[in-house]
Amino acid sequence: MARKILIVLTSHKELGNSGKPTGWYLPELAHPYDIFKAADYEMTFASPLGGVAPLDPGSVEAFAQDASSVSFVQNHAALWENTAKLSSFLGKADEFDALFYPGGHGPMFDLAVDADSQQLIAEFVAKGKVVSAVCHGPAVFVNVALPGTGEPLLKGKEVTGFSNVEEDQAQKTEYMPFLLEDRLNEVSGGKYVKAAEPWGVKVVVDGKLITGQNPASAHGVGEAIVKAVG
Repeated sequence: MARKILIVLTSHKELGNSGKPTGWYLPELAHPYDIFKAADYEMTFASPLGGVAPLDPGSVEAFAQDASSVSFVQNHAALWENTAKLSSFLGKADEFDALFYPGGHGPMFDLAVDADSQQLIAEFVAKGKVVSAVCHGPAVFVNVALPGTGEPLLKGKEVTGFSNVEEDQAQKTEYMPFLLEDRLNEVSGGKYVKAAEPWGVKVVVDGKLITGQNPASAHGVGEAIVKAVG
């Protein structure tokens, strides 16, 4: 029987109030998509608002020489242009094997504070399912409380995500509602980790929680999800 994964994309398309476009980041979906496809996964796509989940045009430009990203844009637009509404999956964790959040700056603005997303993650955790995110995607975990105890999901968990240095080098720090590295480190109790060098690959597996630091880590996150699901 095919494994099933629910992939949640941002609905947020503007970088703060800058007027600059943002959204989800192309290789952070394209690379795991290739892994999931090869593993014969059935993929379902959701977003807070449903419909079109905005693709960050800067990521299309930045990865114009990346075969996986180019192929995804050319062949799979229907996947992110027809997402289901995230809230429609509440109470349905039993129907999936894993939950995955690609990054991009969009999740910092909507999914980090989305009550439905927080409930969805808590339900997947309660059912012992794999929950995962890459780059800015781990922002979705910072406000999630564990069912029953009310403790932060990330408390005592080793976790990674887009670093402060990477945010500075991307020249996006001034637009962020919070710095992801700082918040992940705070909520986890000092358990945030990162690659030795900015933009280096870093994938962290702590039980059923899987996080990746940056775009370069997306492939590894996809592999870790498949391995963890079994």
